[in-house]
Amino acid sequence: MNAVSKQRRALGVDPGSRRIGVALSDASGTIASPLTVVQRTGSARRDLGEIAQLADEYEASVIVVGLPIGLSGHRGPAAKAAQRDADLLATLVTMPVEMHDERFTTVTAERLGRERGRRPDRRTEIDKMAAAVMLQSWLDGREERDSTEQERR
Repeated sequence: MNAVSKQRRALGVDPGSRRIGVALSDASGTIASPLTVVQRTGSARRDLGEIAQLADEYEASVIVVGLPIGLSGHRGPAAKAAQRDADLLATLVTMPVEMHDERFTTVTAERLGRERGRRPDRRTEIDKMAAAVMLQSWLDGREERDSTEQERR
């Protein structure tokens, strides 16, 4: 069993300019669920410190930060800001911090909210749902990567 497959609970982070959506996987590292939203205070260290506390509280073994890559693959200002957040967060925690493409997560979260009868304009709900969509994508990809690696052996 490799180091990645030993990881269980993952914390997903969807950074935005005003809020940071946070999601958490179940203990088996299979299913992501919305957790909370951290309001930006103007201090990235304080905001990301709150996320570090959540990672410790929920005993996350990895933090996955959403990377908003453009459809063309271009990394614009939002992607650069997310990378800065991930880099700073990595200095505040002992577990690995990874980046994962978050294209379409907000659109998917809005659609899921409408399907579940929730008001899609409630930004805090959408932010944490988008974090869960991104984290679920990472979890699903991890399962595929682990399966491929197992087949190679």
